[in-house]
Amino acid sequence: MKYNTLQLEYDAGIATITLSRSEKRNAISTVMIEDLLAALDEVEKHPARVLILTGSGKAFCAGMDLDELRAIAAQSTKEPLEDSRRMAKVFRRLYGFSKPVIAAVNGAAIAGGCGIATVADFTLAVPEAKFGYTEVKIGFIPALVSVFVRRQIGEKRARDLLMTGRIIDAAEAHEYGLVTEVVPAEKLSERAHALAATLMAASPTSITHTKRLLLRYDQETIESEIEVAIRENAEIRTTADFREGVSSFLEKRDPKWTGR
Repeated sequence: MKYNTLQLEYDAGIATITLSRSEKRNAISTVMIEDLLAALDEVEKHPARVLILTGSGKAFCAGMDLDELRAIAAQSTKEPLEDSRRMAKVFRRLYGFSKPVIAAVNGAAIAGGCGIATVADFTLAVPEAKFGYTEVKIGFIPALVSVFVRRQIGEKRARDLLMTGRIIDAAEAHEYGLVTEVVPAEKLSERAHALAATLMAASPTSITHTKRLLLRYDQETIESEIEVAIRENAEIRTTADFREGVSSFLEKRDPKWTGR
């Protein structure tokens, strides 16, 4: 299958998805969401046993495409809700994917891109990588990813990152538990493949059942929380501060918040 915004390759039991909008720093568009979901379906049906997810160019993923967000914000309340559900489906799909997922973070992972790196089973990152849930800086809200961040790093650290929107480096992300391992850039692909080989040396049945077990512990709660997050994600897009935040960012000026 041909994809517009990513590349999918197979090699020796490993599937690799490379986000390929380097001119946009691999920002997430509606087409990319459709491509990613379709690619995940393809990988799940393929004999490949491990998935590596990475980015092309200098960035892993810069988050949502702000031009698309602004267009959605100008539409009716139905579109933001549908768009929120689409992005939630990506997080759900990656988090609950039947095969191990390794995020090989080759550069900046910001907002929704940081969310993708967060929900992977393993997150390898180059020292130069930057991580940040920066939504509050543009009048948005890190609603969907908050469901997973709280579980991974705890309430206090989650409040720090989600409410300040500050950007952290790979070393701090590793200290927090968001990154499994920091790897030199020239060794990133090699290390991702070595980790994949380690996983493939184990029983595929055992790996599948172990991941399924871990998912089942909080499954009902996570589903309930995601539904809340979807509605919060859609609601914030109807506010004046969201429209101002996106506009000011695209226009490269300071935002003028109104609290509405």
